Amino acid sequence: MAIPGQVTDFTRLESHLVQYPSVGAAIDAYLVQPQAPGRYPGVIVIHEAFGPVEHIHDVAHRLANQGYIALAPNLYSRVGTPSPSNTEEVFSKMFALSDEQVVNDLNNGARFIQSLPHASGRVGAMGFCSGGRQSLLFASSSREVDAAIDCWGGFIRKATPNDLTTKSRPTPVIDLVDNLHCPLFVVIGEEDHNPSPEDGDALKRRLEQHHKAFQYKVYQEAGHAFFADYRANYREGAAFKLWDDVLEFFGTHLK
Repeated sequence: MAIPGQVTDFTRLESHLVQYPSVGAAIDAYLVQPQAPGRYPGVIVIHEAFGPVEHIHDVAHRLANQGYIALAPNLYSRVGTPSPSNTEEVFSKMFALSDEQVVNDLNNGARFIQSLPHASGRVGAMGFCSGGRQSLLFASSSREVDAAIDCWGGFIRKATPNDLTTKSRPTPVIDLVDNLHCPLFVVIGEEDHNPSPEDGDALKRRLEQHHKAFQYKVYQEAGHAFFADYRANYREGAAFKLWDDVLEFFGTHLK
């Protein structure tokens, strides 16, 4: 199986488990930087509902290998990472995460990157599944992010399968995009159900209505999580196309 952007020489990278402060807590994170001297933009890599599994850290390696400071925070740091095999626990903890808390933790992650000696000051965000929704939320709620990629972020028109809003998700994310201030790249798989292409079209119309700067792409012969090479959903052809698009988008807006 071929993997886009796969790192073969890890001596070019420097990686650490770190913590950064955020609203009375220490947020666990995985930090990867290029070894070569220079000033680099940052990218916050936002995990799926399962938490920061090895694949998320590997995406951080791939971005650092392309000249970014990559930070993969664990947004479950306060409550403990759910077991990926326990679906009930995963969804319970995902839906319980407060949107306000997520934005604060991502804001502080961006500031942590900016405090690093080799940081250029510009910071992007890229999230997958629940992290895609959180990337859209972050870009629509904060001025700490300079470019954002929403990879198949679900539940953008309602809080849960049964609720339009909840205490932790008081506003549908699609209703926040009038506040979007940075370029956005929306990634949808044509075979996905959450977000469906119809959800994607609704988001696209809302972005157009508010005259936002964005790219929107539906990847053919691909469903949910088609970039996740550790899952059966992986689609090699679409994953390679997405990786090229990611590098072009961040290269344009962060470098």
